[in-house]
Amino acid sequence: MKKTFWQAAWMTSILAGLSALAYAYYFVIARDPMMYSLFLLLTGLLSIKPLVALYSRLKEVEENFALIALILGIAGALGAAVHGGYDLANAINIPTGMNPSLPSQVDPRGLLAFGVTGIAILKFSWLMSHRKDFARGLSLLGFLSGVLLVVIYLMRLTVLNPADPRLLYPVLLEGFIVNPLWYIWLGFEFRKRA
Repeated sequence: MKKTFWQAAWMTSILAGLSALAYAYYFVIARDPMMYSLFLLLTGLLSIKPLVALYSRLKEVEENFALIALILGIAGALGAAVHGGYDLANAINIPTGMNPSLPSQVDPRGLLAFGVTGIAILKFSWLMSHRKDFARGLSLLGFLSGVLLVVIYLMRLTVLNPADPRLLYPVLLEGFIVNPLWYIWLGFEFRKRA
């Protein structure tokens, strides 16, 4: 891949990490539906380029697994973007007669944004663990991120109160530390290529 792609990939990865951090802040602390919806949308869109960059570096390990990870990652990223866009549209212009506790029809309880993305990050992390040019800590952080994302999705199926500790603690850990750090660290890995 050309040097310009790697420059874009490292910058976009860092922006995805910062956007994920902003999403967590506005969802957990500020509780501002318009802002957290906007940052969920942005995080989904910003994460696409880093996922493609990961695929291009990891296809040498096992091309078919890397392709599956990419497909799941893109599905999760687009699911997050659509979920954020849906919530943003409802925050800007609240529909009358709508039950706000109903899950999004395109991403019910975060199936794509959290569940599928978690599985993609787990697959990418497994592939990273088989390469010496990725820091071991980055793949371990990715494993933790993937597990936390899947746990968050599974908890959202049964726990509807975001303040419930069974959901809140994984969200705090993933949203404020693990996921932003993973994307930002990944950005610095891509910067070496740029």
